[in-house]
Amino acid sequence: MVTALPDTLCYLNGHYTPLAEAKIPVLDRGFIFGDGIYDVVPVYGRRLFRFDEHLARLERSLAKIRIPNPHTRDEWLERCRCLVQTLAETRGVEDQVVYIQVTRGVAPRDHVMPEGIEPTVFMMVNPLKHATAEQRHHGVACITARDFRWERGDIKSTSLLGNVLARQMSADHGAVETIMFRDGFLTEASASNVWIVQEGALLGPPKSEHVLEGIRFELLRELCEDCDIAYNLRPVSEAEVLAADEVMLSSATKEVLPVTRLDGVPVGHGALRGKPGPVYARLYEAYQQAKRLQSI
Repeated sequence: MVTALPDTLCYLNGHYTPLAEAKIPVLDRGFIFGDGIYDVVPVYGRRLFRFDEHLARLERSLAKIRIPNPHTRDEWLERCRCLVQTLAETRGVEDQVVYIQVTRGVAPRDHVMPEGIEPTVFMMVNPLKHATAEQRHHGVACITARDFRWERGDIKSTSLLGNVLARQMSADHGAVETIMFRDGFLTEASASNVWIVQEGALLGPPKSEHVLEGIRFELLRELCEDCDIAYNLRPVSEAEVLAADEVMLSSATKEVLPVTRLDGVPVGHGALRGKPGPVYARLYEAYQQAKRLQSI
């Protein structure tokens, strides 16, 4: 079934236009090669959450593939706020996500990076789909898989076919995510970072070229410090994930979300086996406070 595009406002190369009317040339390198970068900024009550951190990550990824940042911070912020305000006023949607994409631009098809072309800038907003009360109360199911994607997971590239295939694997099993391992160690999920709890401490994989540095890496470090929870980034083996006291996902849209079944097996031990754990509960509450304090 084909779904009609929404008529919400988007931004494309200096112009605001209805999303269904936005067009790019077929030789845009984002279309031909996936030669571009994107980021997603959550919005709560019309306010952008950790905007500067998202913009800094966008700038890092642009620099890694040699695309100049086409806008200043204030220009990005102005465009984000215009789209957010429009959706809020026309649809009454207060919580949103802003999608930002920058591709290298339009040029004859050639693998070599052309010089002197203008980047294509595209932005749109959508309602933020919150995790349901049932998911937070009961937790969610995930599956595991070998990380078969490319080696530069640290670049937030629009080339997402590997992630699409990984996410479809979990969808086919009625799960919300595919948690992946490379050479026996945790990397990330198809569209989320992954955390475990071991003896009360929150553990995650170290920053590397195999793992996208999620905005929640630093946020969760801050929340752990506020909640007096030990926090450590180090190699996490597949065996440790399968034996963890708690497993969690984090992302712009999931915030922090408990995983209570992994490959059909309940997560955790004892009375809390298969249930969201106490570290998740503390971090979730702290996250809600951060949303109120760290949005602009």
